[in-house]
Amino acid sequence: MNFTTNKSSEFAKYDSGMLSDYVTALAWSFQGAILAATSAAGEVVLWNDGNVVELQNGSGKSVDCVAFSADGKFLAVGGQDGQVKIWQENELIATLENAPAWVDKLAWNHTSNLLAFSLGRYVQVWDADLGEIVVTLNFDNSSVLGIDWRSDGQYLAISGYQGVKIWHSQDWNEEPYFLSMPTVSVAMGWSPDSKYLASGNMDRSVTVLDWNNPDPWVMRGFPGKIRQLAWSEATTELGAPILASSSVDGIVVWEKLEDESLGWEARVLTNHVDVINAIAFAPQSFLLASAGADGLLCLWTEASQVSQILTGVSAGFTTLAWHPQGQFLAAGGEQGELIIWTTEVSGGV
Repeated sequence: MNFTTNKSSEFAKYDSGMLSDYVTALAWSFQGAILAATSAAGEVVLWNDGNVVELQNGSGKSVDCVAFSADGKFLAVGGQDGQVKIWQENELIATLENAPAWVDKLAWNHTSNLLAFSLGRYVQVWDADLGEIVVTLNFDNSSVLGIDWRSDGQYLAISGYQGVKIWHSQDWNEEPYFLSMPTVSVAMGWSPDSKYLASGNMDRSVTVLDWNNPDPWVMRGFPGKIRQLAWSEATTELGAPILASSSVDGIVVWEKLEDESLGWEARVLTNHVDVINAIAFAPQSFLLASAGADGLLCLWTEASQVSQILTGVSAGFTTLAWHPQGQFLAAGGEQGELIIWTTEVSGGV
């Protein structure tokens, strides 16, 4: 653990380490004590205040997704070998075999220990308390490109070609709601307040659905397909969260207007000079972080102005993750770098 102070910077490097290959995914436990990291070599490691535990060494097959259950009891990963592995207190308790499928998306329900994961055109939901698969959902139109539970745990959204299907978790047999679109939903996510669902699309558009209004807003004019979306937990004076979307090396921030017919107002953020690989808002804040293949991690105060640029990788940044209370920011690099910064001021609101 190498703590350094830097009075001119809001965030300072707290600790760093190395995996043997490209860092594919990061996840903090919701209690904030533990950071999990995975790599393209197949490694799964846990970081806890400078102490590192290796749950799985490199097998040569990529581990691509990682998530903690809401109660912090379970850690799940999925990857190239088709296995979904679940640990409890650093002990491997289940291995779900799905070869030859490649499991590259998974997500835990926010209110129960239900784990959803992708299997080609299907999503399976596994109950950690029962230790069994409870349902297999057929997306049908294409391979699954996104999975996200609504924050109240009531709905599961699955995205891909021609839009997003939304199942009610209390009745899996009910026909899903279908947010139809003439393109591919590349990135998708619920707002933390459960009011909105956003889809970033292959045709360079963003679709936003108000769950109480069947007519979605569609925003256009991006330079390329939408690669990343991020919602703020903090809300504006109107009571709505802010949505950030990234396309190639630019970010567009969307703020809801009072006039429903006008929808959302955009502002463009430019500083990166290569593809942006990850964006995320700090908890309860409008402080936005963006990590790029250019080796820059930019912090945008009020999701508008760059307040600090973090570096430290030899090539590019691949992913990032905010600590649940906002005092730590973790990021991974193309060469396996794992860096954690800290501040006593989470800032941004």
